[in-house]
Amino acid sequence: MTTFQKRLLLFLFILAILTPAGMILPEVFKAGDAWGEWGIDTIQEMLGFVPEGMKKLSELWKAPLPDYSLPDDGQSLSSQIISYILSGIIGAIITGGIIFIFARLNKRKVKD
Repeated sequence: MTTFQKRLLLFLFILAILTPAGMILPEVFKAGDAWGEWGIDTIQEMLGFVPEGMKKLSELWKAPLPDYSLPDDGQSLSSQIISYILSGIIGAIITGGIIFIFARLNKRKVKD
């Protein structure tokens, strides 16, 4: 593993550890949901309506870990933080795996 790859992995790990900031900061500042993570109900409250395209596409994708929570997870802050960190790590692993696969395929293509 190159130095760059090690630094990249360390950076991604740090980002995964920092993921609870998106949950903690809005709570500290009484700002409601984390910015941009609004559901249909929050959009309805904020705008007074839900755009048609958003209504149609809202059921298209089901997140593997909805609300960054593990199934049957308690609602304590510490369990939410652990769930956020696990979600960040799982997302980084999946993203890294996809990038690795595309890099391998591209490397084979260049050799041929």
